[in-house]
Amino acid sequence: MKRTALLPEIQSRLRSLASPETAHIQQGFFKTGPGQYGEGDVFLGITVPLIRAVAKEFPSVDLDVTVDLLHSPLHEERLLALLFLMRHFTTGNTHERQSAYHAYLANSAWINNWDLVDISAPHVIGGYLANQDRAPLYRLVRSPGLWERRIAMVATLHFIRRNDFDDTLQLAEHLLQDRQDLIHKATGWMLREVGKRNQARLENFLDQHGTSMPRTMLRYAIERFPETLRQAYLKR
Repeated sequence: MKRTALLPEIQSRLRSLASPETAHIQQGFFKTGPGQYGEGDVFLGITVPLIRAVAKEFPSVDLDVTVDLLHSPLHEERLLALLFLMRHFTTGNTHERQSAYHAYLANSAWINNWDLVDISAPHVIGGYLANQDRAPLYRLVRSPGLWERRIAMVATLHFIRRNDFDDTLQLAEHLLQDRQDLIHKATGWMLREVGKRNQARLENFLDQHGTSMPRTMLRYAIERFPETLRQAYLKR
């Protein structure tokens, strides 16, 4: 199917699943009001399982159509675009994986809510950089943009799952003084994932930085600790 026909077909399919009631709930859940982190985001009201099902209905969507869809003002269209982009990356050859990675970074302005970041960054950014120079993560973590900083941190979940913790811990140091709660939560989450695989590495990090990190970050990081140890870190 030609590109000009495929994009409207995908958009029409999504709109056929829209639920105003669900959209109203999502608008509140993802903080889309004035001054909130998701200000201006627009929802159709489609659940993630349904969006994943739609992705399977369109098995051959090229990268240009994917990027066009990613530029949508509609949250679900951007999420679907990221599922397509992840598929380009995971099923593609070396050139296609590189193209998907660069398309992700070039269009990061549209990856602008926490669910969009969390579903995609480990697969595309983490997956690509697993065997590459990881300097791009350190550029992202210094970005003034909230979502690029979150991309940097959450991408390291790919490394953590391979028992590779160094970049997670180094990036966490960069974010200790971050002012955004969503960064505190993401960093604490990644630290917790490190601790699930190597508690000694996490405890060493906390012994150095636990008293200076944001409370939310600490609480997320120690969530799975035994209660006595968790309380000991909270009381420091």
